[in-house]
Amino acid sequence: MNSISANLNVMIKASEKASKILIRDFGELEKLQVSKKGPRDFVTNADIKVEKIIINELKKARPNYSIISEENGIEKNKDKNNFWIIDPIDGTINFLHGIPHFAISIALKSNNEIVCGLIFDPIKDEMFYAEKNNGAFYNNQRIRVSKKDNINECLFGVGKINGGTNLTLRRSGCAALDMAYVASGRYDGYYQNNLNLWDIAAGIILIKEAGGIVNEIDLRNLKNIKVLASSTEIHAKFVAKIDNF
Repeated sequence: MNSISANLNVMIKASEKASKILIRDFGELEKLQVSKKGPRDFVTNADIKVEKIIINELKKARPNYSIISEENGIEKNKDKNNFWIIDPIDGTINFLHGIPHFAISIALKSNNEIVCGLIFDPIKDEMFYAEKNNGAFYNNQRIRVSKKDNINECLFGVGKINGGTNLTLRRSGCAALDMAYVASGRYDGYYQNNLNLWDIAAGIILIKEAGGIVNEIDLRNLKNIKVLASSTEIHAKFVAKIDNF
């Protein structure tokens, strides 16, 4: 196994502990109580429980770090240079419908830069992680973005699409995994608007450390973020197609 930092080790342990609850609740979906938090925003007990476990584990190891999380919002602690960014279940709608495509996402923002990121798909037991200047990994194997340069052979993950395009697209309902799939070469690129920082923070460093390109993202924004990411080979062609959407 490659050498990983103490911080990444803490993130891995927290996600593995929280995933046990997630797997159990996914198996007992019919018993989950679903509360309506807004017109399209269903949140489950699982979401809140998982977030609590992750935060508790991270706080045990790093009591002073600040936190940005989907359910709790911003919690400023003594150390305001280091922020954990947490999405307990990215792909909640998939989760609710019994579709096994969702992930826990944890990132560390240090001095306004993502330095560490982890995306864990507990059902498929797939863990993607990266650290600044240390490469990107999938279950301890080094990963790189795709090398394809013929756009007709490429597969792209997307959010909403307006207008037509002849690209081959997938809309999976989980931004974190879409970005992990770009980092590991399963997708050749990814494009989506209106994302939250916790959906994509870990994905940003994964793609960069896997040799891909991500558009400039202002990490002070928590909402309405646009992401356009791909391998270097296909980037210009992908951008040209996206501009027509």
